[in-house]
Amino acid sequence: MVDPQHTPTRSGLLFGIGAYVLWGLLPLYFILLAPTGPFEIVAWRIVFSLGFCAIALSLIGGWRRLGELARRPRILFTLAGAGVLIFINWQTYVYAATSGQVVQASLGYFINPIVTVFLGVLVLRERLRPLQWIAVGISVVAVVVLTFSYGAVPWIALTLAFSFGIYGFVKKQVGGEVDALSGLTLESAWLVPVAVGELIFVGATGGIVLGTAGTGNVVLLVLAGVVTAVPLLLFAASARRLPLVYLGLLQYLAPILQFAVGVFFEHEQMEPGRWVGFAVIWIALVLLTVDLLRASRRSRRAVTRP
Repeated sequence: MVDPQHTPTRSGLLFGIGAYVLWGLLPLYFILLAPTGPFEIVAWRIVFSLGFCAIALSLIGGWRRLGELARRPRILFTLAGAGVLIFINWQTYVYAATSGQVVQASLGYFINPIVTVFLGVLVLRERLRPLQWIAVGISVVAVVVLTFSYGAVPWIALTLAFSFGIYGFVKKQVGGEVDALSGLTLESAWLVPVAVGELIFVGATGGIVLGTAGTGNVVLLVLAGVVTAVPLLLFAASARRLPLVYLGLLQYLAPILQFAVGVFFEHEQMEPGRWVGFAVIWIALVLLTVDLLRASRRSRRAVTRP
């Protein structure tokens, strides 16, 4: 039988893996949305994500629960802050994906676990094991190498790292009180005025693409709500079940896939220094994997011990 005490952690790992794999493959989806620009893409992501959440809430009878949460100011405004952070993250990520900078986006998500881990240690007082500290230290060295290789401040990478790292921390503050679907609904609702503003800006400057680039483009833009909502729901479900430190470690899955997309599908240029930096990060990932396997074995032995 499965020990009930370990079920949340196991399901949290599965939810987290699903979220990060989907996020890792997202650049391919955004590339398919051409000729739609990054601002219009993000605006429709917000609108159609809210539509997806409304349908889901209707199917599961979740409107009453949503109303209860919306009457609690602390939760409502915490999720407003989370909405701002995820908007910054979305906009930066879509810009990177549509401008041929997927590799730098992957760098951001390699830095992201460092931000998340230190938030867990310094703010939530979660503890790291020695091998984890070594892996994090190696990751810091790799980030420095990659920064020098780019020859400039990698603002895309840093924005992605800090916006999503802090987003995870903010979500953790209400994770035990807010279910994944209600949380995403409220975050999306807060961002609707931002989406409307973006669409007005796009319409006034270059023209809205939706409805002008064929049926396939329309379908893909509408499905952007599902593509956006599903990994966020998985992430929120994972955040409720896992310590913040483990969320940070899982986040290496997404940048590995993003890196592969940038190098092998987009054929982005990789200088020798960048290869060295990414190789060092992969060494850190191996160390983290070894540590997690060792911890898992110790946990299983403790459960079976009489």
